[in-house]
Amino acid sequence: MDGDAERDKVEDVVGCHVEDAVTFWAQNVSRCNDLLKLSCALAEACPQANAVFGKPDFSKIYGGCFSEDGCWYRCMVQQEINSEKCQVLYIDYGNSEVLNRSDIVEIPPNLQCPSVAKKYRLWGLQIPTDQNLNMFDEGKKFLSSLVFEKEIKICHKGKHEDGTIIARAEYEKIDIGEEVAKAGFAEKCTSPGNAKDAEEREVDVMQNQHRKIKVSVPLWLNRSDHALYGIPRRRCDQVAASTRNQNFTGNRAFAPKEKMPASNSVPDTRLAQIRPDQKLSEDKEVLRRENVNLLERQKELELKVKQLKRELQVCGNKEKEASKKTAESFEETLHTYIGTKMRNLAAKVKALKEVRHTNKNSRSREQLSQSIKVVTEECLSVPCSLEKLQKIWTEYDLAQERIQLCRNVDEIDELIAKRNEVQQHLYSAAEELISEVDQLPLSERSRTLQELSASLEMVYGQGSEADDSEEVFQQFFTWKSLKMKKLISIRNDTDTAVQIFADWFSGILKCFDLMSEASSDLEKVIGNADEILKKVELAICEELDTDLNEPDEAEKGIIMSAYNKVMYNVRQEQSMIAVIQNRYLASVEFKKQAEEWLNRRPNLNSLLSIKKTVKSLKAQLRWKLVEKNNFEESDDYSEFEMTGIKEEIAQLRNRVLQEIAKEKEEYEKLTYLVQKWFPELPLLYPEAGILNYMNSGGLLTHSLERDLLDAEPMKELSTKRPLVCSEIQGRKVLLKGYSVDVSSEAKVIERVAKYHRAWDQRKEKSGLLQLLFLLFCKSDPLVYLMVPYYPGASLGALQADTPLTLEEALKVMKGVAQGLQTLHGANLVHGSLHGNNVFAVNRKQGIVGDFDFTKSEEQRAAANTMVVSTLSLVSPELKMGQPASPASDMYAYGCLLFWDDKVKSLLLNLFCCNRLTAEQVLKDDCFLVVDAIPVSPQPGEEHEPREEHESEKTDEKKIMQLTEENGANPTQ
Repeated sequence: MDGDAERDKVEDVVGCHVEDAVTFWAQNVSRCNDLLKLSCALAEACPQANAVFGKPDFSKIYGGCFSEDGCWYRCMVQQEINSEKCQVLYIDYGNSEVLNRSDIVEIPPNLQCPSVAKKYRLWGLQIPTDQNLNMFDEGKKFLSSLVFEKEIKICHKGKHEDGTIIARAEYEKIDIGEEVAKAGFAEKCTSPGNAKDAEEREVDVMQNQHRKIKVSVPLWLNRSDHALYGIPRRRCDQVAASTRNQNFTGNRAFAPKEKMPASNSVPDTRLAQIRPDQKLSEDKEVLRRENVNLLERQKELELKVKQLKRELQVCGNKEKEASKKTAESFEETLHTYIGTKMRNLAAKVKALKEVRHTNKNSRSREQLSQSIKVVTEECLSVPCSLEKLQKIWTEYDLAQERIQLCRNVDEIDELIAKRNEVQQHLYSAAEELISEVDQLPLSERSRTLQELSASLEMVYGQGSEADDSEEVFQQFFTWKSLKMKKLISIRNDTDTAVQIFADWFSGILKCFDLMSEASSDLEKVIGNADEILKKVELAICEELDTDLNEPDEAEKGIIMSAYNKVMYNVRQEQSMIAVIQNRYLASVEFKKQAEEWLNRRPNLNSLLSIKKTVKSLKAQLRWKLVEKNNFEESDDYSEFEMTGIKEEIAQLRNRVLQEIAKEKEEYEKLTYLVQKWFPELPLLYPEAGILNYMNSGGLLTHSLERDLLDAEPMKELSTKRPLVCSEIQGRKVLLKGYSVDVSSEAKVIERVAKYHRAWDQRKEKSGLLQLLFLLFCKSDPLVYLMVPYYPGASLGALQADTPLTLEEALKVMKGVAQGLQTLHGANLVHGSLHGNNVFAVNRKQGIVGDFDFTKSEEQRAAANTMVVSTLSLVSPELKMGQPASPASDMYAYGCLLFWDDKVKSLLLNLFCCNRLTAEQVLKDDCFLVVDAIPVSPQPGEEHEPREEHESEKTDEKKIMQLTEENGANPTQ
C-alpha cells in the first residue's frame, strides 16, 4: 500500500455512491465549481462529438449519456459486453450502468482531467467471508444512510494499489466505521496494519456479492438541497439482475436426506426352544432380588420409627416446660394483680384529666359556634346611600358616554347640560356616602374577618363550595346540643363512679388504721371491690372514647357544611367591604375634582399658546436652515460665520424640543380631563388634535418634523424602508420611515399605540424597545417612528463580533423573555423575532425590538425567513399555514438560545408541541440563578478537559429529533 505522504491527511467530502458496507465514493466539497464547469463543457461538446468506434480504450475518459435524464457525464469503459453495449463507470460520481455505443462519445483533451469523486474504504474493517446476500444488501443500505449526500470528515490512513483510499470517516463526531461494525455488517481486521491482506481476502467475496446485486441507483444532480453533490439516476440493469439470479441459483445448498429407519428382523424359531431348568433359575434370581429389597425397606422403616419416638419425647418435654412457665407467669400475675390494676387505673385517670383540660373537640366546636355568631349577628349592613350612589353614577357614566359618541356640535350643549345636572346629584350622593361610611368600622371589621378566616383554615383546612341555605347553621347547633348533652351525661357517670371509688378507698384506709380505736366491719367495708373497680374503669374508658374518637362521616359532613357556610359569609362580607371602600375612595376623589371643575370648563389657551410659539420657532429654524444652505454655496463663505449659524440652528432646535415637551405635558393634562371629566373637549376644540394624540397613545406630534432635524441617512441599515439617524438633546435616535396612505395610516397608528401602551405598563422593566415619537414628513408621504439607537448592540452583530459570555447571554435572554411576556400579556404577537431586532444594551440588558407596524401578525410571520445556528426561526405550525401565536414567538426564542449547552432542558420544552409561555421561561432555573453563575475564565487560564455526559448527548439528540419532527429541518 502506497500514499504514505498523504497519511493522516484530513478533508471534507460528500458521499455520492455506496458499493458495499465498507466501500463508498465521495466528492471533495472544494470541487463544486469543477463539477459546474464540467457539466457546462460536456453539455456543449458531447452532442457534436463522435461516438466510440472499434474497441474502446479502458484507460481513456469518454462522455456518457445517462439513460434517465439524457444529460452527459464523464465515464470510463469497464467492460465490453457485446458489439453494441458497454458497461461504463461515471468517474465523477462512482456509479455505473450499461450504455449503447452510440451513447458513448469522445471528449476534448481539456476534459481529460482526474475524476472529482474518489473511492474510499473504511479503515480496519472487512466484510465477513460468510456474509449472505441479505446481510450484504442491508449493510450497503446502512452505510448509505450514514454517508449518502452528507458532509463527512475523512482522515487518510493509506492508499491501495487500485487508487482506493483507506480512511477513517466521521459524520458529526460519529465514527462511521464503528457504527458499521456495531451493526454487524463488517468485522474488524486483526490488526489495522494488515488492512491490505484483509482487502485481498475480501476481493473474491466482494466480487461475488457484486455479481449478486444490481448497482445502486444514484440521485440526479439537480436536487434542491444538494445541487452539486447529487448523482444521476439510472434504470435497473437487466443483465446484472439476470446474472445475479443465475449465480444465486448456482450457489444454492441442499440439506442431506434423513436416514430411513431399519426394518425389524424376523425372529428365529430356534430361540423359542428354552430349557425348563434355565427358566426356573431365572425365577429364583428374581425372587432373591425382591427379598433383598424388602429387607432393606424394613430397616429403613425401623430407623424412621426410632426417629419419631425421639421427636415425640422432645415435644413432650417442650410442652411440659411451656406449661410450667405459663403456671409461673400466672402466679407472678396474681402476685402483682392489685398493683398492675391500680397503675392502669391511675394512667387512665391522668389521661382523662389531660383530655378535660385541653378539651380539643369541644373547643373546636365552640370556636365554630363563635364564628357563626360573628358572621351572622355582627355582620355589617350595607350603607343606605350606596345603592343610590351607584344608580346615579351609572347615569353619570351614560351621560359622559353620550357626549363622547356625539359628533354634532349643535347637540353637544344639550348633552353637557344634562351631564352637569346629573353631576350635581352625584356630588350630593357622594357626600352622603362619605358621611355614612365614616361612621362604619370598616378597617376593624375587615381585620376581624381576616383573623377569623385564618384561624378556621388552620383547624379545618381549605373549604369547598357552600350551601346557600341558612338551615346549615341550625343543623350544626342541633347536632352540637345533642353532642353536649351526651358528653355531659357521660361525664356525670364518670364523676359518680370515681366518687364511689374514692369513698370506698377512704373506708379501706380507716379499716387499716392501727391507731384508730373505732371498730368497723371489715367485710362490709370491703364489699364488692372488684365490681367498684370495674365500674370506675368502664366509666373512664367510655369518656375517653367519646372525647378522643374522631367524628363519623355524618358528623364531619355537618361540621364541614357549617365551616364552608361561615367561610362563604366571610368572603361575601369582605367583598362588600371592598366595594364600599372602593366607592368611598372614588367618591372622595370625585368630590375633590368636582369642587375644582364644577360649573366651569377648562380652556386650551396654554396649549394653543405653546403651539403658536412652536410654529414661530419652526419658521425661524427653516429660515436659518435656508440661510445656512445659501451661505455654504456663496463666494463669501466664512468658517467663523458658519459656526455662528450652526449654533443658532442648534439653539432653535433645542427651543423647539423644549416647547414640544411642554406641549406633551399639556396634552397629558387634557387627556386626563377628557377621560375623566370632559369628553366633549375633542369635539369643541378640533384644531387642538386631542383625539389624534389619545389614539396614538401619546406618541403622535405634528409640531416635530423630520425636515427640521439634523438627520443622517443610514444606508447600511436602510434595506426595506427609509432610515435616518439624528441626535435629540444628546441622545442618538433612529427615525424609521413607513409609507402609508389614507386607509393604512389609522391602522399603523393603532398598532403603534397598542405596542406603546404595553411598554408604558412597566416602562424600562418591560423588556421592549421604547417608542419616542410618531411624526409626519411634509415633503414625503411617510410617517416616521422615532426610537432609541443602539449602534452595534443587536444580538446578531454581537455574536458575530464579540460573542457574549454565558453570564451575559443569560441576562440578555432573560430580558428578551420579559419583553415577550409583556407583549403576550397585551395580546400582541411579535411574529418577527430574530437576532437583528434583539438588543443587548451594555451587554447585559436584553430588549425586544419593535416590528413592521404596516404589517399584520400573519404578514410579519410570513415574511420572517431568518435562520440561526442552522435552525429556521419559523415555527412548524406557521409553515403549515397556521396563524402566528405566542407559541410561535417562543419557538423563535428557543432558536436564539440554541447555541448554549446549559439550557438544553429548557429548549426541549420550547421545541415541543406544548411549549412553555414567556412567564414559565422566566421561572426556569437557568434564569433564577443568573447572579450565581461564575465569570468566564480569562485567556490563558487552564481547565481540565470535561467529558461530555451521556445525558447531554441524549438532550442534544432529543432537541434535534424534536426540531426535525416539528418541521424545523436545518436544511430547510
